[in-house]
Amino acid sequence: MSKKVVRYLIYLLFVCVFGVFVFKLNQVEKTELVVRTGQTFEKAEVTQILEDNLDSNGTRVGEQKVRVKMLTGARKGKELDITSSSGYLFGAACKAGMKVIVMQSIAGETTIASVYSQDREWVIYIFALLYLLALCVIGGKQGIKGCLGLIFTFFCVIFVYLPLVYLRFSPFWAAVFICFLTTLVTMYLIGGPTKKTCAATLGTLAGVVLAGLSAWCFSNASGISGYNVSDIETLMTLWNTNRIQVGGLLFSGLLISCLGAVMDVAMSISSAIDEIYKQNTALSRKELFKAGMRVGRDMMGTDSNTLILAFAGSSVSTLLLDYAYDLPYQQIINSNNIGIAIMQGLAGSFGIVLSVPLTVLICTVLFHKNETASQR
Repeated sequence: MSKKVVRYLIYLLFVCVFGVFVFKLNQVEKTELVVRTGQTFEKAEVTQILEDNLDSNGTRVGEQKVRVKMLTGARKGKELDITSSSGYLFGAACKAGMKVIVMQSIAGETTIASVYSQDREWVIYIFALLYLLALCVIGGKQGIKGCLGLIFTFFCVIFVYLPLVYLRFSPFWAAVFICFLTTLVTMYLIGGPTKKTCAATLGTLAGVVLAGLSAWCFSNASGISGYNVSDIETLMTLWNTNRIQVGGLLFSGLLISCLGAVMDVAMSISSAIDEIYKQNTALSRKELFKAGMRVGRDMMGTDSNTLILAFAGSSVSTLLLDYAYDLPYQQIINSNNIGIAIMQGLAGSFGIVLSVPLTVLICTVLFHKNETASQR
Protein backbone atom coordinates (compact mmCIF):
# COMPACT_ATOMS: atom_id res chain seq x y z
CA MET A 1 0.00 0.00 0.00
CA SER A 2 1.47 3.35 -1.08
CA LYS A 3 2.21 6.12 1.37
CA LYS A 4 -0.35 8.35 -0.39
CA VAL A 5 -3.15 5.84 0.20
CA VAL A 6 -2.13 5.43 3.84
CA ARG A 7 -2.13 9.20 4.28
CA TYR A 8 -5.63 9.49 2.82
CA LEU A 9 -6.86 6.67 5.07
CA ILE A 10 -5.46 8.54 8.08
CA TYR A 11 -7.28 11.70 6.92
CA LEU A 12 -10.51 9.74 6.58
CA LEU A 13 -10.07 8.21 10.03
CA PHE A 14 -9.47 11.66 11.55
CA VAL A 15 -12.58 13.07 9.85
CA CYS A 16 -14.71 10.15 11.06
CA VAL A 17 -13.45 10.35 14.65
CA PHE A 18 -13.86 14.13 14.71
CA GLY A 19 -17.35 13.84 13.19
CA VAL A 20 -18.44 11.37 15.88
CA PHE A 21 -16.94 13.62 18.58
CA VAL A 22 -18.81 16.68 17.28
CA PHE A 23 -22.07 14.73 16.90
CA LYS A 24 -21.90 13.42 20.46
CA LEU A 25 -20.87 16.82 21.80
CA ASN A 26 -23.91 18.52 20.29
CA GLN A 27 -26.37 16.04 21.79
CA VAL A 28 -27.06 18.48 24.58
CA GLU A 29 -30.44 19.27 26.08
CA LYS A 30 -30.71 23.02 26.47
CA THR A 31 -32.51 24.68 29.35
CA GLU A 32 -35.50 26.67 28.09
CA LEU A 33 -34.80 30.28 29.09
CA VAL A 34 -37.73 31.84 27.23
CA VAL A 35 -41.07 30.16 26.57
CA ARG A 36 -41.62 30.23 22.79
CA THR A 37 -44.57 27.89 22.52
CA GLY A 38 -46.45 28.72 19.32
CA GLN A 39 -43.95 31.43 18.31
CA THR A 40 -42.05 31.05 15.04
CA PHE A 41 -40.09 33.20 12.62
CA GLU A 42 -41.27 32.78 9.05
CA LYS A 43 -40.51 34.22 5.61
CA ALA A 44 -43.03 36.49 3.92
CA GLU A 45 -43.35 38.99 1.06
CA VAL A 46 -44.87 42.45 1.46
CA THR A 47 -47.72 42.78 -1.05
CA GLN A 48 -49.21 46.11 -0.01
CA ILE A 49 -48.57 49.08 2.29
CA LEU A 50 -51.87 49.68 4.06
CA GLU A 51 -50.75 52.61 6.20
CA ASP A 52 -47.33 54.23 5.97
CA ASN A 53 -45.54 56.07 8.77
CA LEU A 54 -43.30 58.24 6.59
CA ASP A 55 -43.42 61.94 7.53
CA SER A 56 -42.90 64.77 5.07
CA ASN A 57 -39.41 65.36 6.47
CA GLY A 58 -38.36 61.81 5.58
CA THR A 59 -38.44 60.32 9.11
CA ARG A 60 -40.60 57.45 10.27
CA VAL A 61 -42.65 57.58 13.45
CA GLY A 62 -44.76 54.79 14.88
CA GLU A 63 -45.67 51.70 12.91
CA GLN A 64 -46.46 50.73 9.36
CA LYS A 65 -49.47 48.59 8.61
CA VAL A 66 -48.67 46.19 5.81
CA ARG A 67 -50.16 43.19 4.07
CA VAL A 68 -47.84 40.23 3.62
CA LYS A 69 -48.09 36.89 1.89
CA MET A 70 -46.66 34.13 4.06
CA LEU A 71 -44.08 31.99 2.29
CA THR A 72 -43.36 29.48 5.07
CA GLY A 73 -44.94 28.18 8.26
CA ALA A 74 -48.45 27.20 9.31
CA ARG A 75 -50.00 30.18 7.48
CA LYS A 76 -48.09 29.57 4.23
CA GLY A 77 -49.90 30.98 1.20
CA LYS A 78 -52.22 33.18 3.29
CA GLU A 79 -52.20 36.99 3.41
CA LEU A 80 -51.98 38.67 6.80
CA ASP A 81 -52.36 42.31 7.81
CA ILE A 82 -49.59 43.01 10.32
CA THR A 83 -47.50 45.87 11.70
CA SER A 84 -43.86 46.86 11.26
CA SER A 85 -42.26 49.11 13.86
CA SER A 86 -39.92 51.96 12.98
CA GLY A 87 -37.26 50.93 15.49
CA TYR A 88 -33.60 50.54 14.58
CA LEU A 89 -33.32 47.08 16.17
CA PHE A 90 -36.65 45.56 15.14
CA GLY A 91 -38.97 46.07 12.23
CA ALA A 92 -38.21 47.33 8.73
CA ALA A 93 -39.13 50.16 6.38
CA CYS A 94 -41.34 47.96 4.23
CA LYS A 95 -41.96 48.40 0.52
CA ALA A 96 -44.16 46.38 -1.81
CA GLY A 97 -42.25 43.31 -2.98
CA MET A 98 -39.78 43.31 -0.05
CA LYS A 99 -38.97 39.96 1.53
CA VAL A 100 -39.27 40.10 5.32
CA ILE A 101 -39.10 37.87 8.37
CA VAL A 102 -42.36 37.73 10.32
CA MET A 103 -42.51 36.90 14.01
CA GLN A 104 -45.81 35.14 14.56
CA SER A 105 -47.59 33.48 17.47
CA ILE A 106 -50.42 31.08 16.70
CA ALA A 107 -53.06 29.92 19.16
CA GLY A 108 -55.84 27.99 17.46
CA GLU A 109 -57.19 30.18 14.67
CA THR A 110 -55.74 33.34 16.21
CA THR A 111 -52.52 34.72 14.74
CA ILE A 112 -50.53 37.60 16.20
CA ALA A 113 -47.69 38.69 13.92
CA SER A 114 -45.35 41.58 13.19
CA VAL A 115 -42.37 42.24 10.96
CA TYR A 116 -39.15 41.26 12.74
CA SER A 117 -36.64 42.38 10.09
CA GLN A 118 -35.84 42.41 6.41
CA ASP A 119 -35.00 38.95 5.08
CA ARG A 120 -31.22 39.17 4.60
CA GLU A 121 -30.35 35.46 4.76
CA TRP A 122 -29.43 35.11 1.10
CA VAL A 123 -27.48 38.38 1.11
CA ILE A 124 -25.25 36.91 3.81
CA TYR A 125 -24.85 33.65 1.90
CA ILE A 126 -24.03 35.37 -1.38
CA PHE A 127 -21.44 37.74 0.09
CA ALA A 128 -19.80 34.88 2.02
CA LEU A 129 -19.73 32.81 -1.18
CA LEU A 130 -18.24 35.71 -3.16
CA TYR A 131 -15.50 36.11 -0.56
CA LEU A 132 -14.64 32.41 -0.63
CA LEU A 133 -14.73 32.45 -4.42
CA ALA A 134 -12.36 35.45 -4.54
CA LEU A 135 -10.07 33.70 -2.07
CA CYS A 136 -9.95 30.58 -4.22
CA VAL A 137 -9.55 32.39 -7.58
CA ILE A 138 -6.87 34.84 -6.46
CA GLY A 139 -5.10 32.48 -4.06
CA GLY A 140 -5.17 29.46 -6.34
CA LYS A 141 -4.38 26.18 -4.64
CA GLN A 142 -3.30 27.92 -1.44
CA GLY A 143 -6.47 29.99 -1.52
CA ILE A 144 -8.56 26.82 -1.67
CA LYS A 145 -6.66 25.44 1.32
CA GLY A 146 -7.15 28.72 3.18
CA CYS A 147 -10.85 28.55 2.37
CA LEU A 148 -11.08 25.06 3.84
CA GLY A 149 -9.20 26.22 6.93
CA LEU A 150 -11.58 29.16 7.37
CA ILE A 151 -14.64 26.94 7.07
CA PHE A 152 -13.14 24.47 9.56
CA THR A 153 -12.41 27.28 12.05
CA PHE A 154 -15.96 28.62 11.81
CA PHE A 155 -17.31 25.10 12.21
CA CYS A 156 -15.20 24.50 15.34
CA VAL A 157 -16.27 27.73 17.02
CA ILE A 158 -19.98 27.01 16.49
CA PHE A 159 -20.11 23.24 16.97
CA VAL A 160 -17.22 22.59 19.38
CA TYR A 161 -16.41 25.71 21.42
CA LEU A 162 -20.01 26.76 22.19
CA PRO A 163 -21.17 23.25 23.26
CA LEU A 164 -18.07 22.84 25.44
CA VAL A 165 -18.77 26.13 27.22
CA TYR A 166 -22.47 25.26 27.54
CA LEU A 167 -21.47 21.96 29.16
CA ARG A 168 -19.66 23.98 31.86
CA PHE A 169 -16.09 23.47 30.63
CA SER A 170 -13.75 26.39 31.27
CA PRO A 171 -14.21 28.94 28.46
CA PHE A 172 -10.49 29.76 28.58
CA TRP A 173 -9.30 26.17 28.13
CA ALA A 174 -12.04 25.49 25.60
CA ALA A 175 -10.67 28.43 23.60
CA VAL A 176 -7.11 27.07 23.96
CA PHE A 177 -8.33 23.71 22.62
CA ILE A 178 -10.08 25.39 19.68
CA CYS A 179 -6.99 27.49 18.91
CA PHE A 180 -4.80 24.37 18.96
CA LEU A 181 -7.18 22.37 16.77
CA THR A 182 -7.85 25.07 14.18
CA THR A 183 -4.19 26.12 14.05
CA LEU A 184 -3.06 22.53 13.52
CA VAL A 185 -5.54 21.90 10.71
CA THR A 186 -5.10 25.29 9.02
CA MET A 187 -1.31 25.17 9.14
CA TYR A 188 -1.30 21.60 7.87
CA LEU A 189 -3.55 22.52 4.95
CA ILE A 190 -1.32 25.46 4.01
CA GLY A 191 2.14 24.07 4.70
CA GLY A 192 1.72 20.31 4.72
CA PRO A 193 3.56 17.90 7.07
CA THR A 194 6.76 19.95 7.27
CA LYS A 195 9.00 21.49 9.91
CA LYS A 196 7.73 24.88 8.76
CA THR A 197 4.17 23.87 9.67
CA CYS A 198 5.30 22.52 13.04
CA ALA A 199 7.20 25.71 13.86
CA ALA A 200 4.31 27.96 12.79
CA THR A 201 1.84 25.91 14.87
CA LEU A 202 3.99 26.03 18.00
CA GLY A 203 4.66 29.75 17.50
CA THR A 204 0.96 30.47 17.10
CA LEU A 205 0.00 28.56 20.23
CA ALA A 206 2.75 30.28 22.21
CA GLY A 207 1.58 33.71 21.04
CA VAL A 208 -2.08 33.03 21.81
CA VAL A 209 -1.35 31.67 25.29
CA LEU A 210 0.91 34.66 26.01
CA ALA A 211 -1.92 36.97 24.94
CA GLY A 212 -4.20 35.21 27.43
CA LEU A 213 -1.60 35.49 30.20
CA SER A 214 -1.12 39.19 29.44
CA ALA A 215 -4.86 39.74 29.71
CA TRP A 216 -4.94 37.80 32.99
CA CYS A 217 -2.14 39.97 34.43
CA PHE A 218 -3.90 43.14 33.26
CA SER A 219 -7.15 41.87 34.80
CA ASN A 220 -5.57 41.22 38.20
CA ALA A 221 -3.76 44.55 38.23
CA SER A 222 -6.71 46.67 37.09
CA GLY A 223 -9.59 44.86 38.77
CA ILE A 224 -11.31 44.25 35.42
CA SER A 225 -12.82 40.81 35.07
CA GLY A 226 -15.20 38.95 32.83
CA TYR A 227 -18.02 40.13 35.07
CA ASN A 228 -17.53 43.77 34.06
CA VAL A 229 -18.84 43.33 30.50
CA SER A 230 -21.90 45.33 29.47
CA ASP A 231 -24.20 42.30 29.01
CA ILE A 232 -23.29 40.61 32.30
CA GLU A 233 -26.87 40.81 33.62
CA THR A 234 -28.09 38.65 30.73
CA LEU A 235 -25.09 36.32 31.00
CA MET A 236 -25.73 35.75 34.69
CA THR A 237 -28.96 34.03 33.68
CA LEU A 238 -26.79 31.31 32.14
CA TRP A 239 -24.85 31.00 35.39
CA ASN A 240 -28.02 30.76 37.47
CA THR A 241 -29.66 28.17 35.22
CA ASN A 242 -26.75 26.07 33.89
CA ARG A 243 -23.70 27.14 35.94
CA ILE A 244 -21.94 28.24 32.74
CA GLN A 245 -18.65 29.97 33.60
CA VAL A 246 -19.56 33.33 32.08
CA GLY A 247 -16.66 35.11 33.79
CA GLY A 248 -14.16 33.40 31.48
CA LEU A 249 -15.88 34.39 28.24
CA LEU A 250 -14.02 37.70 28.00
CA PHE A 251 -10.61 36.04 28.02
CA SER A 252 -11.61 33.13 25.78
CA GLY A 253 -12.98 35.61 23.26
CA LEU A 254 -9.63 37.41 23.35
CA LEU A 255 -7.78 34.19 22.46
CA ILE A 256 -10.05 33.46 19.52
CA SER A 257 -9.98 37.05 18.24
CA CYS A 258 -6.18 37.27 18.19
CA LEU A 259 -5.67 33.79 16.73
CA GLY A 260 -5.79 34.89 13.10
CA ALA A 261 -3.25 37.69 13.50
CA VAL A 262 -0.80 35.55 15.49
CA MET A 263 -1.22 32.71 13.00
CA ASP A 264 -0.35 35.07 10.16
CA VAL A 265 2.82 36.28 11.90
CA ALA A 266 3.96 32.78 12.84
CA MET A 267 3.49 31.32 9.36
CA SER A 268 5.10 34.31 7.64
CA ILE A 269 8.18 34.10 9.88
CA SER A 270 8.43 30.33 9.51
CA SER A 271 8.20 30.55 5.71
CA ALA A 272 10.82 33.32 5.59
CA ILE A 273 13.31 31.48 7.82
CA ASP A 274 12.74 28.24 5.95
CA GLU A 275 13.55 29.95 2.65
CA ILE A 276 16.57 31.78 4.11
CA TYR A 277 18.09 28.56 5.39
CA LYS A 278 17.40 26.67 2.17
CA GLN A 279 19.25 29.35 0.24
CA ASN A 280 22.22 29.32 2.60
CA THR A 281 22.63 26.19 4.74
CA ALA A 282 26.04 27.42 5.88
CA LEU A 283 24.40 29.85 8.29
CA SER A 284 24.99 29.15 11.95
CA ARG A 285 22.09 29.02 14.37
CA LYS A 286 23.02 32.44 15.71
CA GLU A 287 23.09 33.95 12.21
CA LEU A 288 19.80 32.25 11.31
CA PHE A 289 18.20 33.58 14.49
CA LYS A 290 19.39 37.13 13.73
CA ALA A 291 18.06 36.88 10.16
CA GLY A 292 14.70 35.67 11.47
CA MET A 293 14.52 38.49 14.01
CA ARG A 294 15.16 41.07 11.27
CA VAL A 295 12.21 39.64 9.35
CA GLY A 296 10.12 39.54 12.53
CA ARG A 297 10.92 43.14 13.50
CA ASP A 298 9.71 44.36 10.10
CA MET A 299 6.45 42.51 10.64
CA MET A 300 6.05 43.92 14.16
CA GLY A 301 5.96 47.42 12.72
CA THR A 302 2.71 46.73 10.89
CA ASP A 303 1.12 43.85 12.79
CA SER A 304 1.45 45.51 16.20
CA ASN A 305 -1.36 47.86 15.17
CA THR A 306 -3.66 45.13 13.87
CA LEU A 307 -5.54 44.15 17.00
CA ILE A 308 -5.36 47.57 18.65
CA LEU A 309 -7.08 49.11 15.63
CA ALA A 310 -9.54 46.22 15.44
CA PHE A 311 -10.69 46.62 19.04
CA ALA A 312 -10.62 50.42 18.75
CA GLY A 313 -12.85 50.15 15.69
CA SER A 314 -15.32 47.99 17.61
CA SER A 315 -15.45 50.68 20.34
CA VAL A 316 -16.02 53.66 18.04
CA SER A 317 -19.65 54.05 19.15
CA THR A 318 -18.63 54.19 22.82
CA LEU A 319 -15.80 56.62 22.07
CA LEU A 320 -18.11 58.93 20.12
CA LEU A 321 -20.68 58.96 22.93
CA ASP A 322 -17.96 59.77 25.46
CA TYR A 323 -16.71 62.58 23.20
CA ALA A 324 -20.19 63.99 22.55
CA TYR A 325 -21.12 64.03 26.25
CA ASP A 326 -17.72 65.60 27.05
CA LEU A 327 -17.13 63.18 29.90
CA PRO A 328 -14.24 63.86 32.30
CA TYR A 329 -10.99 62.09 31.47
CA GLN A 330 -10.86 60.26 34.81
CA GLN A 331 -14.36 58.89 34.18
CA ILE A 332 -13.45 57.68 30.68
CA ILE A 333 -10.08 56.12 31.44
CA ASN A 334 -11.47 54.26 34.48
CA SER A 335 -14.69 53.02 32.88
CA ASN A 336 -15.12 49.28 32.42
CA ASN A 337 -15.84 49.44 28.69
CA ILE A 338 -12.72 51.46 27.87
CA GLY A 339 -10.60 49.33 30.20
CA ILE A 340 -11.78 46.13 28.52
CA ALA A 341 -11.12 47.53 25.03
CA ILE A 342 -7.60 48.61 26.07
CA MET A 343 -6.94 45.23 27.69
CA GLN A 344 -8.06 43.35 24.58
CA GLY A 345 -6.00 45.49 22.22
CA LEU A 346 -2.82 45.46 24.30
CA ALA A 347 -3.00 41.80 25.32
CA GLY A 348 -3.58 40.70 21.75
CA SER A 349 -0.70 42.84 20.55
CA PHE A 350 1.49 41.38 23.31
CA GLY A 351 0.71 37.99 21.85
CA ILE A 352 1.78 39.10 18.37
CA VAL A 353 4.99 40.79 19.52
CA LEU A 354 6.09 37.98 21.86
CA SER A 355 5.27 35.30 19.30
CA VAL A 356 7.97 36.71 16.99
CA PRO A 357 11.10 35.76 19.02
CA LEU A 358 9.51 32.49 20.12
CA THR A 359 8.67 31.50 16.54
CA VAL A 360 12.15 32.51 15.37
CA LEU A 361 13.71 30.44 18.17
CA ILE A 362 11.55 27.41 17.36
CA CYS A 363 12.41 27.70 13.66
CA THR A 364 16.12 27.98 14.43
CA VAL A 365 16.04 24.81 16.53
CA LEU A 366 13.90 22.81 14.09
CA PHE A 367 15.39 23.94 10.77
CA HIS A 368 19.10 24.10 11.56
CA LYS A 369 20.89 20.83 11.11
CA ASN A 370 23.26 19.59 13.75
CA GLU A 371 26.57 21.24 13.05
CA THR A 372 28.65 18.11 13.63
CA ALA A 373 26.35 16.16 11.33
CA SER A 374 26.62 18.83 8.65
CA GLN A 375 30.39 18.74 8.82
CA ARG A 376 30.37 15.03 8.00
